[in-house]
Amino acid sequence: MSLLADLGLEQEPAPTHPVLELRGAARTFPGPPEVQALKPTDLRIERGDYVSIVGPSGSGKSTLLHLLGLLDRPTAGEYLVDGIPTVAASEDERAVLRGESIGFVFQAFHLLDRRTVLDNVLLATLYSGVPRHERRERALAALDRVGLSHRVDFHPGVLSGGERQRVAVARAVVADPRVLLADEPTGNLDTVSSAAVLELFDELHGEGLTLVVITHDMSVADRAQRRVRITDGTLVEL
Repeated sequence: MSLLADLGLEQEPAPTHPVLELRGAARTFPGPPEVQALKPTDLRIERGDYVSIVGPSGSGKSTLLHLLGLLDRPTAGEYLVDGIPTVAASEDERAVLRGESIGFVFQAFHLLDRRTVLDNVLLATLYSGVPRHERRERALAALDRVGLSHRVDFHPGVLSGGERQRVAVARAVVADPRVLLADEPTGNLDTVSSAAVLELFDELHGEGLTLVVITHDMSVADRAQRRVRITDGTLVEL
């Protein structure tokens, strides 16, 4: 059974616009010297895409991640999420759109060690519009889908790295985001755990979830349908 079915969610009709779209977007940091971390860039992420963005340290991956995740604004150009312009939006409007549209998976997991696994996933429902009466059921279903129904009352500190990353994936998808944005999701994992997380990504993509994975690892990037390389702030689709 699919994760979306487990969560009791119905698929919406496919929109005519991209899920994420950069239009001539650039990010410059003031100096001296001024740094153009991202040169003017066009990028379309369509619904159901699985895109990897690969590049070495200092290439602009973090800058791009912050723009795509609505954690920063471009200094030129426009960024649209599900067709909604975001550059001129207020911080409150951007926060609501981020909570409803984007699920995050980070290299460092970012779990709360003093809260249970279930609590960590439940917290993601508080700011994403999930009705109160659905939150616990959704969280339990998400944890079951990633194979952690037997760990709901555990704390993250006693879990393996692979288990903690699976908790992070459950937290990222519990609110049915339009896109899952993963930043070096296997960077802290061993080979076996990395393979398990990437297989989970394959399953989620197979169920229709849009995935964007930012990585320096070509073996991770090669799992995606589309591959984009970023070098010195310039994006080139491979």
